[in-house]
Amino acid sequence: MTKERLYLYDTTLRDGQQTQGVQFSTDEKKQIALALDDLGVDFIEGGWPGANPTDSAFFDERPETRATFTAFGMTKRAGISAENDDVLAAVLNAGTPSVCLVGKSHDFHVEKALGISLAENTENIAKSMAHIVAQGREAMFDAEHFFDGYKSNPGYAIEAVKAAYDSGARWVVLCDTNGGAMPAEVHAATKAVIEAGIPGTHLGIHTHNDCELAIANSLAAIDAGARQVQGTLNGLGERCGNANLTTLIPVLMLKEPYASLYDTQVTKEGLKGLTRVSRMLDDILNRIPEKQAAFVGASAFAHKAGLHASAILKDPTTYEHVDPQSVGNERIIPMSNQAGQSNLIKRLADAGISVEKGDPALARILNRIKDKEAQGYSFDTAQASFELLAREELGSLPTFFEVKRYKVTVERRKNKYNQMVSLSEAVVVVKIGGEKKLSVSESMDEGGSDRGPVNALSKALGKDLGPYQAVIDDLKLVDFKVRITQGGTEAVTRVIIDSEDSNGRRWSTVGVSPNIVDASFEALLDAINWKLVHDGATAV
Repeated sequence: MTKERLYLYDTTLRDGQQTQGVQFSTDEKKQIALALDDLGVDFIEGGWPGANPTDSAFFDERPETRATFTAFGMTKRAGISAENDDVLAAVLNAGTPSVCLVGKSHDFHVEKALGISLAENTENIAKSMAHIVAQGREAMFDAEHFFDGYKSNPGYAIEAVKAAYDSGARWVVLCDTNGGAMPAEVHAATKAVIEAGIPGTHLGIHTHNDCELAIANSLAAIDAGARQVQGTLNGLGERCGNANLTTLIPVLMLKEPYASLYDTQVTKEGLKGLTRVSRMLDDILNRIPEKQAAFVGASAFAHKAGLHASAILKDPTTYEHVDPQSVGNERIIPMSNQAGQSNLIKRLADAGISVEKGDPALARILNRIKDKEAQGYSFDTAQASFELLAREELGSLPTFFEVKRYKVTVERRKNKYNQMVSLSEAVVVVKIGGEKKLSVSESMDEGGSDRGPVNALSKALGKDLGPYQAVIDDLKLVDFKVRITQGGTEAVTRVIIDSEDSNGRRWSTVGVSPNIVDASFEALLDAINWKLVHDGATAV
C-alpha cells in the first residue's frame, strides 16, 4: 500500500518564542534550526521579520538547510494595497522561499478586533495571498481562530479560508488559537473544509494545548484529511503551549495506524536523535527537562516496581509500548524500597557491575536501600548515589580522599555602595594520600552577587583535589533541588544535585540531613566520587 506524505512544520523559533520567559538569541536560533534540520522537519518558521531585531538578524544570517525556511507575518491591512504595506514588505524582504501570513477567520474577531467588515477581511486575505504568489513565493494562510469561527459562523470561516486557497495559497492552516476545541469538533470542521473544495493535500493543522488536547486535535485533523501538521519542540508556546513535536513525530512514525498510512521526511535514524534535540533545547533555555515527558523524558522508560522490572528483563514489550532506543532514550531500572533482585541486578549491570542472582551482597544492598529510604533518601531519583552505595557494599569503591572537616559561614555586611549584602565563605580540609589540603572559597560571583553557602562549599571542595583535579575540572552542577521530608522541629532535608561534564554525561546524587548544608555536602561528595569512578581515577 502506498503511503501518503505528511509534512512537518516547526514553529519553535516563532510561536515557541512566545512562551513566557523564552527569548532566543540569533545564535541560539541558528543552533535550533540546524538541529531541526538534522531531525528532518519539512518547514522551519524562523520568526516575524521586522517585528524585532533578533528575528530580522536571524533571517539575514539563517543557515543553509534542507528544510524550507518560512517567514511569518500578517495579511495586508485594510485601506492599504498589498504592494504598499510596509509590514508585509518586511516579511517578503526576508527572502524566504515560503511565507506564512496570519489572518482572521472568526467573524467576531474581524468585526470587533479589526473593526472592518467581513467582506473587507476576505479581500485582504485574497490580495495578500495573490501578492505572495506573484513574488514567486510559496504562500501559506494561517487561519487564526478557525475552529471558534466555524462554530460561530461556519459559512464565513470557510469563505475566509477558501479566499486564501483560491488566490494561490499552497497551504491553508486551520488554527485552534485558543486551544479550546475538542477532537470531534476539529475532525468535523476539517472534513467540512475539504468538502468545500480545499484538498487535504493543501490543508494544515495548528493546535494549542490549553485543554491538553493539542496532540489529539492534531491527529483528529490528520484523520479527517489534513496533510500538514504544525508544532514546537517540547510543546513550547503561548499560555499552555503548542502541539509537542517530540510527542507527535514518534506517534506518527511508530504508532498505528499512522505508521502504516503516512510517510514523513524524518528517517528512523533521525528519530533516534529526538531525545538529544529535546534536551538540547532545554539546555539552551536553562530549564530542567521534564522527566515524565512522553518518549523523551528521563522517566519515560523507567520501571520502578519489582514485578515490572522482572518482566522487562524477560521481554521489554511487557511494559514498554516502543523501544526506547528508537527515540534516542534509554531504559532505566531505578532503585527504591519497592525494588526486587531483578531491578537490582539490571541496575548494577547498567553501571558495569556484574553480580549473580543469589549473591548475598544483593540482600545487603537492598537492606541498605530500604534503611536509607526510611531515613529520607530517594535512590529512585539519584542513580549515581545508588551506584556508589552498591560499590561500597561490594567492596569495589576506592577511597580517593577523606574529608577531615569543613565549615561554612554567612556574613551580612555593607558593600562600598553602602548596601547590605550577604557573603558566604567555605573552608574544606581533605586528606589525599597522607597529605592534608585546605581550600577556602567565597560564593561571590564575577558580578558581585552572593550565590549562597552551597555554592561556596562546591567551589572549595573542587578547588584543590591534587592528583584528581584534572578529572573534575569539567564537572558542572546544573540543578539543585531541596525537599523537606518530615515536618515540625524534626524536619529532615533531602537534597538532589544534578551534575554533568564535558562528555555529555548527566548524573544525580542525594544527601539527607536535618541541616541543608550537610545534606548538600553529602550530595556534592557523591557527585565528585561518581565522576572519579567513571573516569577511571585510581586511589593514591
